[in-house]
Amino acid sequence: MKRKSPVYLNALRAFEASARHGSFSAAAEELNVTAAAVGQMVRGLEDWLGMPLFQRSPSGKTRLTLTANAERALPDIRAGLDRLSIGLERLRESTTSGILNVTVSPAFAAKWLLPRIDRFQARCPETDIRLETSLKLVDYRAHGIDVGVRYGDGNWAGLVAEKLMDEEIFPVCSPGFPDIGNLAEPDDLTRTTLIHDLSVDPAIGFVTWDMWLRAAGVSESQPQRGMRIDNSAAVLQAAIEGRGVALARSILARDDLAAGRLQRLFPGFQVPSKLAYYVVYRAEYASLAKLQAFRNWLIEEAATIRA
Repeated sequence: MKRKSPVYLNALRAFEASARHGSFSAAAEELNVTAAAVGQMVRGLEDWLGMPLFQRSPSGKTRLTLTANAERALPDIRAGLDRLSIGLERLRESTTSGILNVTVSPAFAAKWLLPRIDRFQARCPETDIRLETSLKLVDYRAHGIDVGVRYGDGNWAGLVAEKLMDEEIFPVCSPGFPDIGNLAEPDDLTRTTLIHDLSVDPAIGFVTWDMWLRAAGVSESQPQRGMRIDNSAAVLQAAIEGRGVALARSILARDDLAAGRLQRLFPGFQVPSKLAYYVVYRAEYASLAKLQAFRNWLIEEAATIRA
């Protein structure tokens, strides 16, 4: 009689994550369980198979090493888990009902998405948005993400990226900022308080004060006094409160400018960003009805900004 295989889905997920990370503790963080639980699931799978999956390393070596048999089997196991996930999505892809898992940066959520999300909810009331905000590039498969908006160059391995919005970088301050009357030229910024955004990384193309001032022809040797904040939305809020001049990204500052909470400085001087906003999703989820509804809504909202 043919032996029936028990359902070891959690154990297979624990094994795949441990193999990918080379660590039970890293796999546990991804799966939101303890490292001991991951180790127990993997040992249970090994007991059922009657063979080890990882070489037991000498004391002090922390990275897991696959056995030869496990290394051969891993691609099929990984593909099987992917196919299972896709199959489950196929069961619910014909409806916009249910939960849509969305990832965006904290600043984009606060300054752009959340002020507009009621319009999507009115269009698709049967879809519940589960929003994950993070500056880190979230692993869509590991975290169960359906769709997101990312800021970058549009190249992310294994994901479809469609450009949503370009933007421009420029200084802003409160209309009531005490020094506003003394800011006639970009060079005047060297004699006022600047607000620096520590959350942006110039190595991947973000424009910093140093870069903007150089582009404006201001000597880079000039001092740059001011606050340093690690959140782009908080940078704009500090400017609204009159704490100094912030270097704004046009998409994030749009609503505050329109409402008169912020004022753009030197509007005749333009510094476009090399980066842009993209709607990003896994190709195998492209036909998911609620994903398509959200994607189309994002594109329509972005079109009203460009108009």
